[in-house]
Amino acid sequence: QVQLMESGGGLVQAGGSLTLSCVVSGRISENYDMGWFRQAPGKEREFVAVVGWTRDSTYYADDVKGRFTISRDNAKNSVYLQMNSVEPEDTAVYYCHLGVGSDSYWGQGTQVTVSP
Repeated sequence: QVQLMESGGGLVQAGGSLTLSCVVSGRISENYDMGWFRQAPGKEREFVAVVGWTRDSTYYADDVKGRFTISRDNAKNSVYLQMNSVEPEDTAVYYCHLGVGSDSYWGQGTQVTVSP
């Protein structure tokens, strides 16, 4: 059974930085993409960033490009989201996502709150 566990959320002031981590447990037989999504109160879940298996393929949502960096460590089955220059609009529950073939897995989410 594949499970994802996020950590690193919390309260941060606008302009500050925060790093989210996600560890994957369970057996996956294929290479997989990993990404981050977020959901703010009253809004739908939205894409933030994704990184491919080889780590040289990354893609970001326009509103985080240049501020957030996604990375992964395949040896540790982990993906990270470095969040710099955060803004109050970044306040949301952040979810780790793993996609392999037609399968999709989600973590339980970690709250990020950015104060003005």
